[in-house]
Amino acid sequence: MKEMRKFFITILFLGGFVAAKAQSVESIHFNLYTDSLKKGTHNYINIDGKMSDGSWRPLTNKELKFSSDYGSFDGNSLVLPENPTVKKVTVTVSLKSNPQKTKEITIWIKQKPDPDLPKYDPDVSPKRKRGPFF
Repeated sequence: MKEMRKFFITILFLGGFVAAKAQSVESIHFNLYTDSLKKGTHNYINIDGKMSDGSWRPLTNKELKFSSDYGSFDGNSLVLPENPTVKKVTVTVSLKSNPQKTKEITIWIKQKPDPDLPKYDPDVSPKRKRGPFF
């Protein structure tokens, strides 16, 4: 009887594991961290998949095929040269298990340089506010 119980528990555990792995991607969506791409660096292209159970999961180049009309991909990152010859890039992402599920987005390349960071001046550092117990 004890052996039967262990057997059924094992079967239930394996069944749950298989069911969890059986979730399929219903749709893919861009979830960009920024509104423009930076020159001369890796730009992470975040893709989320909506699963068949309604949950969301980040997807990587293991599940996706990335392509673009400019630059090159290193995993999920679009690598652009320091001096690009275009002002925008069209990125296409397809699900490897179902290439019909494809999304495309056009992302502009940042044209203006980042402003210099302010200099640190210890004499002008913000004063700490004292709480009611200090």
